[in-house]
Order: sequence, then structure tokens, then C-alpha cells
Amino acid sequence: MSPAKIIKIDPLKIQEEYIREAADVLKSGGLVIIPTETVYGLAASMLDNKALDRLFEIKKRPRSKPFSIAIEKKERVEELAQDIPPAAYKLMHKFWPGPLTLILKGINQSSVGLRMPDNAIALKVIAAVGYPLALPSANLSGKAAPLNFAEAIRDLGGLVELAIDAGPVKLGLESSIVDFTVEPPQVLRIGAISQDDITKVIQKKNILFVCTGNTCRSVIAEALFKKMLREQHREDVEVFSAGVTTLSGIGPSMGAREVLAREGIDVSGHISQEVTKELVRSSDLILVMEKMHEGAIIKLAPDVKNRVFLLKEFAKIDENNLDISDPVGRPQDNYEQIFISIKEALERVSKLI
Repeated sequence: MSPAKIIKIDPLKIQEEYIREAADVLKSGGLVIIPTETVYGLAASMLDNKALDRLFEIKKRPRSKPFSIAIEKKERVEELAQDIPPAAYKLMHKFWPGPLTLILKGINQSSVGLRMPDNAIALKVIAAVGYPLALPSANLSGKAAPLNFAEAIRDLGGLVELAIDAGPVKLGLESSIVDFTVEPPQVLRIGAISQDDITKVIQKKNILFVCTGNTCRSVIAEALFKKMLREQHREDVEVFSAGVTTLSGIGPSMGAREVLAREGIDVSGHISQEVTKELVRSSDLILVMEKMHEGAIIKLAPDVKNRVFLLKEFAKIDENNLDISDPVGRPQDNYEQIFISIKEALERVSKLI
């Protein structure tokens, strides 16, 4: 086989024509050396058996040990895995893109290893191919994983069609691996993420507050609850907020800012975000302001039904109307009223979790 074609890409100024060239090689069954944030990887199309055969041969790896799969977006997970536990979503939310491989129950096989690398070149190549890639480290069996291009090309230059030189990798440590096909989940390899950091994320309770636009009610709830937890010296809970119909990137309403300012809380830096499947599935408890929000979340992700409650309902406030109405566009008095309702409910919630 002829020596690999080498293309040099500046990570800060990525030439799209080189990305397309790498993708074309992969789609035609070739092998390509690409950078990730951990080590250089050896990529092959997951849809080309001949390419995968070559990869297994180069890596001296038995077919009984499949390669981990690199994806370019979190939404790919549901296409490749099933019965994904909340703890796995927590790790995705915290560490992806990043140096973490998750072993999950596969759809077409007993298990599948998935990773979303934190490297713009790698993500662009995967996206340009249009489907996930097998991406083990670019080294021969028994050799150390390559931390720079020279190490990667040294042994593989005559075994691949194309190689991307993007300089030294950012981290220089392989990804940590967590196996969720067993209970409790097992850390199979400690890499760039420590055992302690993994354990902390898995064990923390994720609480998600949801309203319509994520500019007032859920913002007030998130900010107030974070303050309560700090005052209670609680570090076992992570708090988020989102909206069911929001346009991401909007700041909090002036009414919300004013009522929180009197509590010594500044939310001027808050940026609204829309509820996603990943966000709700990574949450242990989802507290909504109105019944319509509960319906929207269950429609989005039916599997989280048992984790969604109206805030007043979960707080066991005995009222006929458990909705906390939207104050947007109404007088400031309405903000004062919903602030009081939310604070009362949260004081009870803090004692229940």
C-alpha cells in the first residue's frame, strides 16, 4: 500500500475542504488518522465491513471486542443504545463532548461503547461522513497511544489512506470508561476524568425546574433553591432550569430580576435554554409550574413520567389549583405573588430531598 496522504490542519482555522476530503475517504472504505482531545485516533466507517476488518487486523483485536464508536452529537445515543439510565445521561450532560466513553446496552448488539470527542476536527469529520465512526487509538498493539502526529504516523503511515496532522493533542490521556451494562455501573478505566469526579456526578441529585420560557418562574425557582442549598451546606444536589417553548439565549425578565434582587440574588447572567430529552433524562426530579408543562415533558420523553411533578404538588401544598401562573406581561404584583408561592414550595422541597 502507498504511504498515507498527509494533510495539515490548523485547529484554529479549519479548512472545510480537508474535512470533506477525509470524509470522502472514510465513506469510500478508507482509514483515516484524526486527532481527538485525548490521543490520535484511527477512524473507519461503521457501515463498511471491509474497513472494519482492516481496523481489527491493524489493531490485532478479536471481533469479540468491538471498537468504541465516536459520535458528533448527543442525539445519536438513542440511535445506538437503549434502556439508558439517568446516571449515564448525567455523565453525558457533564462531560460530553469530552474524554469519557460510556458502555451502554446496544440496539443491534449486546453492548456499545460511545464517545463524543472534544475536538472540532474530529466532530466535523464525523458530521461530514454522516454517521458514527469506529475510532480506537492510532497505535499498533502493544504500543503507547499517540499524543502527537509523529507518533501516530510512525507505525501506521503505510496502513492508512489519509492522516490529519493537527499538532499535539490537548489532554494526552485516554478517555475514562464507565460500564452501564452492569449494576452498579463500573469504572473500567481511569483516564482524563477521575474516579472521584465520575462518582460525584452519578451520586448527585439533578433537579430541573421548568416553566414556559425560562425567563421568570423557573429562573426564580432555580436561583432561590441554589441559595437554600448553599445555606444548608448541601453539595449533593445540582440545580437547572429550562423552558418548554423558549428561544434559547434570552435573559431573565425584569420582574424576576427585581424580586430576586431583594433576596441578594443577581440573575442578570442567566441565559434561557429549551428543555431537551438529554436534560430531562439526566434529571432525578423535574418540577414544573403548570400542568401544561408536565404534558409537554412527558410528550418529549415518556420514560421520565414518574419523575415529573407540579412544584406545589411535590411540596404537598394542599390547594385546589396547583398551577403557578405566568406573570409575564402582568403588573409587578404578580411577580411578588408567584415569588411567595415558589419560595414556600421550595422550603418544603428542600426538606424532602
